[in-house]
Amino acid sequence: MQIQNNSQKNKFQKKILEYYKKQGRDLPWRKTKNRYKILVSEIMLQQTQVSRVIEKYNEWLEKFPTVESLANAQLVEVLQVWSGLGYNSRGKRLWEAAQKIVKEHKGRVPKTVEELIELPGIGPYTARSTIIFADNANIATVDTNIRRILIHEFKLVEDTKDAELFALAEKILPKGKSRDWHNALMDYGSTVLTSKKTGIKAKTQQNTFKGSRREYRAKIIKYLTTNTSISSKEAKNLFSDSPYELKEILSELEKEGLLKKDKQKYSIQ
Repeated sequence: MQIQNNSQKNKFQKKILEYYKKQGRDLPWRKTKNRYKILVSEIMLQQTQVSRVIEKYNEWLEKFPTVESLANAQLVEVLQVWSGLGYNSRGKRLWEAAQKIVKEHKGRVPKTVEELIELPGIGPYTARSTIIFADNANIATVDTNIRRILIHEFKLVEDTKDAELFALAEKILPKGKSRDWHNALMDYGSTVLTSKKTGIKAKTQQNTFKGSRREYRAKIIKYLTTNTSISSKEAKNLFSDSPYELKEILSELEKEGLLKKDKQKYSIQ
């Protein structure tokens, strides 16, 4: 992807940054540069609406204000706070990441992409976005909103390869303004150049939660955050409307390390 000239790039940068200056969203994780707090927000925001994350983010930091407090918590405590965000395995991996940070990094969240992706549950996008927002690092990243903006604004075909989009994102990055720039792009994509307005669909579509297998996984975990244990028979009685085999779901959660089994009873690890 070739940018026609610097004037085109400068005009685009000015439009996006001016929009952010006037209409940028007031979000709690934008008021900190603490790498741990940024990491928490980035993991919570994965496939989850911002409105749902705000309350959970504040609740999380009240309960686990530091990496050490999270690392020293019990998994059941972690899942109690995480409940409602979905994808409980993400909460577990964040907890495991905190333990590794304490053990291997003296309680300091790493500040390089290479070190961050060595942590449980941290992929390239989360690693890059963490240091962008915490450290204003001069690197680019592309999420669903940014992808849509690039395709629309630079008149690209919808199946443009990720590598090409990433190369373009790096070319248009205003040096020294990475934090504001990425916040601005995300706001512009979620409020102005929406999927509905542009007709550009996300690469992967999230399945409906209601009635899904994920819903019953979440129900079991939520039940176990306030109850000691559950058997497959008890689960069948409690969630009798489930179209899925609950014994299989319990076994699945055990294999993922979210639950442990003692005789015929399951409880949180």
